[in-house]
Amino acid sequence: MSDVSTRVDIALLGIRGGSTPVHRRSGAGPSDDGHVLIGGFGAALPIRSDSPYSLAGNKLLLDGADIGMEIEPIGRPKFYDLQTADGVSYEKIAKLHGSNVLATTVVQTCIRYGEDERCRFCSIEASLAAGSTIAVKRPDQLAEVAEAAVRLDGVTQLVMTTGTSAAKDRGARHLARCVRAVKAVVPQLPIQVQCEPPGDLATISELREAGADAIGIHVESLDDDVRRQWMPGKATVPMSEYRAAWAEAVRVFGRNQVSTYLLVGLGEDPDELASGAAELIDMGVYPFVVPFRPLGGTLAVDVDHASAPNRDVLEDVTRRVAKELQHAGMLGSDQRAGCAACGACSVLSSAGG
Repeated sequence: MSDVSTRVDIALLGIRGGSTPVHRRSGAGPSDDGHVLIGGFGAALPIRSDSPYSLAGNKLLLDGADIGMEIEPIGRPKFYDLQTADGVSYEKIAKLHGSNVLATTVVQTCIRYGEDERCRFCSIEASLAAGSTIAVKRPDQLAEVAEAAVRLDGVTQLVMTTGTSAAKDRGARHLARCVRAVKAVVPQLPIQVQCEPPGDLATISELREAGADAIGIHVESLDDDVRRQWMPGKATVPMSEYRAAWAEAVRVFGRNQVSTYLLVGLGEDPDELASGAAELIDMGVYPFVVPFRPLGGTLAVDVDHASAPNRDVLEDVTRRVAKELQHAGMLGSDQRAGCAACGACSVLSSAGG
């Protein structure tokens, strides 16, 4: 079995046993995962008691047999032990992803979280309800945590996402305020911002002028039927608006500094997904292909009883998109910051993308 095939398997089946001090439980994206290094590269893997893969020390076992792949769990960062002057744990403000990525959801609520509008794979407010985060991260709080994470734990990039707000900018201007505050303290730290297409495209320039180095405008699927089924609230934003935002973002941030999530396993035709990804690449947008993960606390699991995608489909789509990325000279590792630069939630980097 190739390394890519194994990465596909563990991305879907996860691992059991062992200790992963850095992990997430609930959130706006792939979660219920443990963060490890595989061959020096970050991977976010589901923690599952029924997985045939397990950890023994730093070795990956399949049904108890060593398959020759070393995995190193990432240690708990030092900044997790600190808190702000008003008593908020740094871990509730931002989390470590992989070995060197700081990530935060600056507003942990979303206007689309009502059951009739919610993205069915999302549990953005579950971590807030559980008390593991705070609703709104102030710019000064994020600057304080980022400085400590860089100084104490060698963090080299920051990802800022947000729940969608009712304002015309859909939350982008709070992101800009947060970026300015962080850059004032650690100007060398690359930052990716993530948001829906803002109502006014000039806001994209505001994010860049604030100091953001890259941007993610995540659509999850290019198929309108799939969007209406899985993301009824976001589906009210037409694809034309996404395409206009991507084009403006490429103009402002540059080719391969703009990305979008594409989830495999929502029912989109694999050929159409791959061809849609190729069109994004032609635009200069990196299609971050990620498997849909059934997470407890989401409508996808609790109501739909959805399952993970077929492994052969995931591997095929991943390899095809990685080949297109290579042909275009657009590697995730060339992005200044963000999900594609990290790569832990996808298999694209293992496939050469």
